[in-house]
Amino acid sequence: METEKYKKSKLKIASYCAYQERCQQEVRNKLYSYELYRDEVEELIAWLIEENYINEERFAIAFAGGKFRIKKWGKFKITQALKQKAISEYCLKKAMQEIDMDDYLATIKELAIKKSSEYALRISNEYQLKDKTAKYIISKGFEPALVWETLKELVL
Repeated sequence: METEKYKKSKLKIASYCAYQERCQQEVRNKLYSYELYRDEVEELIAWLIEENYINEERFAIAFAGGKFRIKKWGKFKITQALKQKAISEYCLKKAMQEIDMDDYLATIKELAIKKSSEYALRISNEYQLKDKTAKYIISKGFEPALVWETLKELVL
């Protein structure tokens, strides 16, 4: 038997999921904040999946694409963030496949040019300039080998 609290929670959580892509863990935490019992929470999660309000693969792809395009995050940082959200290995791989390698390399180059020109105002030594630029890009989650390869190609 569905209680009044359960019915209200069902409407609220459906609206919450319709607003933007959510992962199961975010939704589960939100449902617990409504002070529902564990079996009610799991029942609602199952219902949301059946009704396609939540889909882990769709969430992972949207999350990875957004973080890459908007925040200029690399694959390492995106992977870590998705793991913190308890996303499966399968969904992680699918999300990483959606990031186009040409765009990925172009982003590294773009970040390198932008940051090195900022640092060049304070650092005149070419090696220190490349080192500081590389550290910044690597901290954004990009693979060190790709970063250094890109910096070798660029004349800073």
